[in-house]
Amino acid sequence: MKFTLSWLKQHLDTDAPVRVIGETLTMIGLEVESIDDFQALRGFVVAHVVEAVQHPDADRLRVCTVDAGGEILKVVCGAPNARTGMKAVLARPGLTIPATGDVLKKGAIRGVESQGMLCSARELGLGQDHDGIIELAADTPVGEPIPEVMGLDPVFDISITPNRADCLGVRGVARDLAAAGLGTLKPMPVEPAPGGYDSPVSVVLERPDACPLFVGRHIRGVVNRESPDWLKARLASIGLRPISALVDITNLLSIDLARPLHVFDADRLTGGIRVRMAQEGETLAALNDRTYALSGEMIVIADEAGPQALGGVIGGTPTGCTGTTVNVFLESALFDPLRIAATGRLLGIDSDARYRFERGVDPASARTGAEIATRLILELCGGEASRLVVAGAEPDWRRSIPLRPARVGQLGGVDVPVGTMARILSNLGCEVTDGDGALSVSPPSWRGDLNAEHDLVEEVIRIHGFDKVPAVPLPRGPMPPVALTLAQRRRNWARRVLAARGMMETVTWSFMPSAQARLFDGGGADLLLANPISADLDAMRPSILPNLIAAAGRNAAHDMPDCALFEIGPQFHGGAPGEQKLVAAGLRAGVTGPRHWDLKPRPVDAFDAKADAMAALSAAGVAVDRLQVAADAPRWYHPGRSGALRLGPTVLAWFGEIHPKVARDMDVRGPLAGFEVFLEAVPEPKSVSASKARPLLRVPSFHPVTRDFAFIADVRVDAEAVVKAARGADRKLIADVRVFDVFEGANVGEGRKSLAVTVTLQPTERALTDAEIEAIAARVVDAVGKATGALLRG
Repeated sequence: MKFTLSWLKQHLDTDAPVRVIGETLTMIGLEVESIDDFQALRGFVVAHVVEAVQHPDADRLRVCTVDAGGEILKVVCGAPNARTGMKAVLARPGLTIPATGDVLKKGAIRGVESQGMLCSARELGLGQDHDGIIELAADTPVGEPIPEVMGLDPVFDISITPNRADCLGVRGVARDLAAAGLGTLKPMPVEPAPGGYDSPVSVVLERPDACPLFVGRHIRGVVNRESPDWLKARLASIGLRPISALVDITNLLSIDLARPLHVFDADRLTGGIRVRMAQEGETLAALNDRTYALSGEMIVIADEAGPQALGGVIGGTPTGCTGTTVNVFLESALFDPLRIAATGRLLGIDSDARYRFERGVDPASARTGAEIATRLILELCGGEASRLVVAGAEPDWRRSIPLRPARVGQLGGVDVPVGTMARILSNLGCEVTDGDGALSVSPPSWRGDLNAEHDLVEEVIRIHGFDKVPAVPLPRGPMPPVALTLAQRRRNWARRVLAARGMMETVTWSFMPSAQARLFDGGGADLLLANPISADLDAMRPSILPNLIAAAGRNAAHDMPDCALFEIGPQFHGGAPGEQKLVAAGLRAGVTGPRHWDLKPRPVDAFDAKADAMAALSAAGVAVDRLQVAADAPRWYHPGRSGALRLGPTVLAWFGEIHPKVARDMDVRGPLAGFEVFLEAVPEPKSVSASKARPLLRVPSFHPVTRDFAFIADVRVDAEAVVKAARGADRKLIADVRVFDVFEGANVGEGRKSLAVTVTLQPTERALTDAEIEAIAARVVDAVGKATGALLRG
C-alpha cells in the first residue's frame, strides 16, 4: 500500500515529520516497508538546453548544449521532445540512474562525446512515462536539485495484514494515525449529487448471496478528457499510470477510500445489467488484453449480449471507456469475498479491485462511493447525473461487543485507564457507551475484523503502544530432566555411529516417482498420492534406498562418484495411519577411498554394507554376536551378494549390493552397496532406565591368547555356524572368533571346503596354563564338529 505525504495530509491534519510518521505507523501495526524521500535524486539538477542540433551521424539523435548552472555540457539525447530553450533534468557522470541501477559514465555516441544524460520520468523512478524527457516550467531555476524544484513528495510503502482491509485506503491509515495522537482526522462530508432523470440502465441481482448490493448511476454528456495535473501526479507518485479522467477517478477512490469502482460505456451496453453467475462456455475479453474462459462459480456483470465484467475483479474491453465515451454507467457494488478470491486465483488475475474485495470492502461504502465518484466525474468531465439505481440492500453489519476493562490488563499486560480505552476506540470509529461494569462497543462498518472482546483489547493495546507493554521475564521454576524415549535415543545413537563411520546424513522427500517405487515393491494404489506436490513425486516411498540412489546419481553427475549417504526416517507399506516403519538406511557408492600410492581403493561391496548395518544395530543395543545371517534379502539387492540380519525369526536389517537392473533403471552407474536397519524391530531390553549409568569398564590384567583352527566342512555349511559353535565352547574365556581363510579345491575334496578361524581367549582372574588352553581347544573342536559336522584339518 503506497501513498504520499501530501495525500495523507488530505485526510490528516498533522505537522509530524516523515520519520515520526514512519515510526508511528510501524508501532501501530502498519509496518513500513520503505520511505522514499527522494534523497537519491539530489544529484540530479535543472538544466537549460541552450541549443539542440541534429546529430551529424544519426537521424534520431540530437546534440544538446546544456547549462547546468554555470557549467556548460554537451549531451547526446534521443528524446523526440529535446529542443532548444526547454528546461530538463540533467544527470552528470558518476550518478546512479534509479530505474536501472547503472552508474552514468562519459561516453561517445556515434562519434560525439556525451557528458551527461537528460532524463525521463521512468528513468528517475517517478512514473512510467518514457516517451520523452521531463519538461520543467520555463521559470524553473537552473542548477537547483530536482527534489526541491519538483516538490517531490515522500512516498510511504506499508505492509497491510489481511484483516486490515480498511487500511487499504489512505483515509484508513490517516484514521489510525489520528487515533495514535499524530494529528486530527479531517471530516469528509459526502453531499449527494443531484439526479435529474431516471437511469436508462436497470440493474437486476440474480444472486444476492454473491452480490448483496449494487449501486449504479447513469451520467450523460461527459467528456473523457485527460486528467488534471493534480490527479495524474497523485496516481503517478505511487506507480499508477494515468489513463483518462473516468478511469483515473475510479483508481483514485480505490486507493484513497479503499472503495473499488467501475465505469461502463453506457452506449455499448445492450439492455439492462444483470449480476449473475457465469455460464459454462462464456468468455470475457478483459481490460488486460486477455480473454478468459468463465465457469459457473464466477460472478459476472452482464447485459443481454453476455458478460461485460468479472464482478470485483476486472472489467471487459467491449464496454470499457475510451476517448469517445459520452455516456457512462457507474458501478459501486459489494461482492462475496470468497468468490472473488477463488475467481482471481483460478484465472490468475491480480487487480487492485480483487485485492480489496477479497479482504472485505466497507459494506456501507457503496452509496457514498458512488456519490463521491459522481461529483468528481461531473467536476472533471462535465455531464448530467441520473438518480441512483439501487439493487439489493446493505448487509447488516451492526453489532455490539462488551469490553470488560480488566481484560485489557489480563490479556495485554498493561493497565489502561477506562477513559483512555473509550477515547481510543471512539477515535477508531467505534461507538462506545458505558454499561454495567463493562463498555459496550459497536464497531464501525469498515472494521469487519472486530468481532470479539479480545479484538477490542488488541486495538486498545495497539494504539496505546506496544512499547508501553512492560517486558516481564517468565518465571523460572525447576527444570524437568531431559527424558527421551528409548526409540528416540536409539535413533540418535544410530545417527551418531553412522556419521562416525564417514557417512553423510541426508534428508529426502517422503515421496518419489511411482516408477522408482515399483522397483522396490511399491507404487501400488495404496501408496499413490491423490494430490502430489509435483508430477514426478506421486507415490509414498516404500524404501529410503531409491532416494539415496538418486542422490548418489546426482553426485556422480557432478564428478563426485564416491559417496556414503544415510537417512533415518519413515518408509511406507500402506496408506493407512501406522502403515510405516522407522528405518536407518544407508548407501555407499563408488570406491572405498581416494587414490593412494600405497593403498589401492576397492569397489564397495556387500561386506561394507553389512558392517554399517551391524554398527547401527550395535549402537541401538543389539548384541550383534547373536545375530544370524540369512541369504533372503529382497529382490532389489544382488542375489548372492546380499543378506538379512536376523535375531531369531525377526529380521532386523537387510544389506547387500544393489541389483544391477535396479541401478540401470535408475540410470546410476558404478558399484552400489546399501542397507536398511529396522529400528522399531529391535527388541526392548528387559529393563529400561533413562538415567541408567554406563557399565563399569573392566580392563583385562592378563594378555590374551590366540589359537588358530582349520576345519574341513561341507560347502553348504555357513561360516557363521562354525563361528557360533566355536564361541559357545566357553563363553566365559572365549572373547572373539574370526574367520581368516576360506579355501575350496581338489586338496580338500569335492563338495568340501577348508574354513580357518582364529579364537581369542581372554583370561580375567589368572594366566592360563598350557593344559587349560589345550582343554579349551579340544572343546572348540568338539563343539564345531557336533554343530556342523566339520572335522579338524590334519
